Formats: sequence, structure tokens, C-alpha cells
Amino acid sequence: MAATRNPAKKPAGQKAAKRTKKPVASTLMKMSAATTGKPAIKSTKRSAKRQTNDAAASRLTQLGAETPQPVSPGAAVLETAPNPHQGDLYLVRFTAPEFTSLCPITGQPDFAHLVIDYVPDKSIVESKSLKLFLTSFRDHGAFHEGCTIDIAKRIISVAKPKWLRIGGYWYPRGGIPIDIFYQTGAPPKNLWLPEQGVPSYRGRG
Repeated sequence: MAATRNPAKKPAGQKAAKRTKKPVASTLMKMSAATTGKPAIKSTKRSAKRQTNDAAASRLTQLGAETPQPVSPGAAVLETAPNPHQGDLYLVRFTAPEFTSLCPITGQPDFAHLVIDYVPDKSIVESKSLKLFLTSFRDHGAFHEGCTIDIAKRIISVAKPKWLRIGGYWYPRGGIPIDIFYQTGAPPKNLWLPEQGVPSYRGRG
């Protein structure tokens, strides 16, 4: 007499499959740990941080867009992006060898070679917005001292760097070159700080 089959009883293969089935997330975490030595949760955190930085960078209004020249420094928008290496001490240098402004009395053009050094904290200065900010001075009347220090203070107020210095190397006005130097304090310890490399004005000699 043939044995009756129990309909509730499942084949051994199905039982084994059920026992070995594991949550996908747990499997991925173990695979990540096996290949990289670090749990997948850290990768998830890094991904979230990157998404946050990308979202902050996407708020830039001038980079990659057609932007009109600001009519004045006050109308210029200086923008920042997240610092991609907040845990590192490093220097950023901007050089503007053809900076132009106007004498506030005579209206004649003044020219300078600017060197801006700063140590980022949470933000870095977006370079296109800085270029537009600097060129907004070309119809702006101010003395050398005013232009140089105003630029430094604007960057400080927007980017909040750990440290900043600016060298304003101006071409002669009335036969006298005027150079302006400013920094926020002593440079951070262990910072590689190269010379600005702009010699004092020597005329033709």
C-alpha cells in the first residue's frame, strides 16, 4: 500500500532555503566589512555627507550660469561652498594681477596686483563669484587702503576663514607706489605659508 503524502510537509529543499535566507541589509553589511574592513553603515554616512555637500554646492547662483557684472562691490554676491577637507590645515591663494579701481577724487584708474591667502574652515570661496566681486571695483572710487581692506573684510564676513592675509601691491600714483598689507592674526601653527612673491615696485631700475 502506497504511503500517503502529508500536504503540510514541505520538501527538504524549501526548508533549507528558508533557513539560509537572511535580510539583504545584513548581508550587504557583512560583505562590505569583509571586503573593506569597515561596516557598510560608515559608507552610508559618507554618502549622506556627500549629498549634503552637493546640496550646499547646488545653491551657488553664479557658477555655470550667465551672470551680469555687478555695478558695485555692494551689489556683488560673494558665494561659498562646503570645504571638502575640513579636517586638514591648508592654504588657498587667489592672485589678481590686474585689479582696477578708481581714485575717489580724480576719477582716474588705479591698478594693483592683489594676493589673497586664507585658511578655510567650514567654507571655501567660490572663485567665479570672487572674480565678479573684484571686477566690481573697476568703477568704484576708493583709496588703495579702502579697496584692499574692504576686500579682506568681505571675504572674512562671508567665508569665516581660520586665517587670512592680503597683499595689495599698487602701481604708483603721483610717482609714489602704495602697498597695503593686512592679516587677521598670527598664521596657524604648521601651516605651509609661501612668500607672496611680488617684489616692491622698482620702476625701471
